[in-house]
Amino acid sequence: MYMKGYYPTIIDKFCEFESLRAGKLFLAEPVNGVYRNFTWQQAGEEVRRMAAALKQMGLGKNDKVAILSKNCAHWIMTDLAIAMAGCISVPLYPNITPEALNEIILHSESKAIFIGKLDNPEELRKGVPNDLIRITFPFYPNADCLNWTDLVKDMEPLQGKPDIDPHSLTCIVYTSGTTGQPKGVMHTFHAVGFAVNSFLISYPDINEEIFFSYLPLCHVAERMLVECGAVFTGSSVYFVESMDTFAKNLSDTRPTVFLAVPRIWEKLQEGVLKKMPQKKMDRLLAIPIVSSIIKKAIRKKLGLTRAEFIFTGASPINPAVLRWFAKLGIIIQEAYGMTENVALSHSNRKGAVRFGTVGQSYEGVEVRLGKDNEVQVKSDASMLGYYKEPALTAECFEDGFLRTGDEGSIDADGFLTITGRIKDQFKTSKGKYIMPAPIESKFLQNPQLAQVCVVGSGLPNAIALCTLSEAARSYAKETLAGILKEIIASVNKGLEHHEQLARLIVLPEEWTVANGLLTPTLKIKRKMIDAGFGDNYEKWIRANEPVVFV
Repeated sequence: MYMKGYYPTIIDKFCEFESLRAGKLFLAEPVNGVYRNFTWQQAGEEVRRMAAALKQMGLGKNDKVAILSKNCAHWIMTDLAIAMAGCISVPLYPNITPEALNEIILHSESKAIFIGKLDNPEELRKGVPNDLIRITFPFYPNADCLNWTDLVKDMEPLQGKPDIDPHSLTCIVYTSGTTGQPKGVMHTFHAVGFAVNSFLISYPDINEEIFFSYLPLCHVAERMLVECGAVFTGSSVYFVESMDTFAKNLSDTRPTVFLAVPRIWEKLQEGVLKKMPQKKMDRLLAIPIVSSIIKKAIRKKLGLTRAEFIFTGASPINPAVLRWFAKLGIIIQEAYGMTENVALSHSNRKGAVRFGTVGQSYEGVEVRLGKDNEVQVKSDASMLGYYKEPALTAECFEDGFLRTGDEGSIDADGFLTITGRIKDQFKTSKGKYIMPAPIESKFLQNPQLAQVCVVGSGLPNAIALCTLSEAARSYAKETLAGILKEIIASVNKGLEHHEQLARLIVLPEEWTVANGLLTPTLKIKRKMIDAGFGDNYEKWIRANEPVVFV
């Protein structure tokens, strides 16, 4: 696609489509139910004027500028303006705590911050140092900030295409992390350009697409697929207004490319089954003509009638969920990557999907299995390192290969299966090691369970903590107890003796980002599960019944 060794930067591609597709839609954002649209040319004017404003404020080469906002049109325009001004962006999760916000701002040495669409701007403002330049977005004005509109209205836009060193830093992405403190991952323009090029080689049919943006843009998967995917292909991005309007916004957009994390796919499945129970669906899908009508109706209801490229990532998905959607004609392609390699590692390609695997490696990505079958990858997409953390950076690499911390296996065709996190492995008091992920996957094949976390470090046997699906919560307790007893017995039957679970603990409250038990990409925070419930483990393991309702 591009000459070897050279890959256009995101600014090169933005400038190209700003000219080639000037009057075409680039960004569409619903504000109070009304879409506010920006063509490539209009976005270019905003981006160039804001870049000039940043320069006028004295910001430039190597200065860090933070972005604190939910996804919106000005998030992407801000990111482009920061790059155009020669600065380095520091994207932040919009649901971060004031303490973590302050820590990252100080650690990154950010000199300015854009504060946009937030649920609790006043609370988060406590984490922003007073000496920081603060700029607010037009549709979401925040107090004590410079206003975007005022800054750009009389500003002369930057002209031409900035000369950007491809090996200079474009961003420092702080990992959300399931354990420990966030680390600042440093990426260059070259790494991003290389990653997008490798992705497009694997998906040559992706051209001028319609993207739907709702997962946090500060997360590497959304940023690479949606922001970079759109800019590098001259595509359009539609945004979600809120999670309450998610279904309507998705239906309005009808994207051609759609990414969801596993928990979202499970929620979509639950929503369908709530309106059409599985037994009824199975009967209807067995009738040839009716089957086609049902599939089309469900795709339409989900807003996926035009979706040609449908992805899942960020954490492992239960293969049973993938097979369920496949019966409806919705083929979900599982992908795999890390913040540390701008999400470029493996994916299932269209027409060559193997459920239960994360697919084959991308062009230019070497992969091997290290000690304990650790998945290790090597490519130009690998990070420069962790900001200000040379020792941690050194630990992350082995012979130039990035150590993922994931345990895996690779079949004869190069399809990678992730079998668990090496660090998640724990030892019972009997001295036996247990890998929780495969056991959790077995539990999650049952539609009654929504979330499962296997724990047991230092216990005589492991136990499983779970939350129930919406359907299961409507069962009578006696009926549900009987079903769950059968589930734990069935799972135990397929496990080694030392892996077998002593108890299944049913917790009343769903694990969410808000209660601190999930990361912003909906991965379970195992440390927080242990911290929140660990004091009860020994009591629960001594219970008389295999299923304990809390």
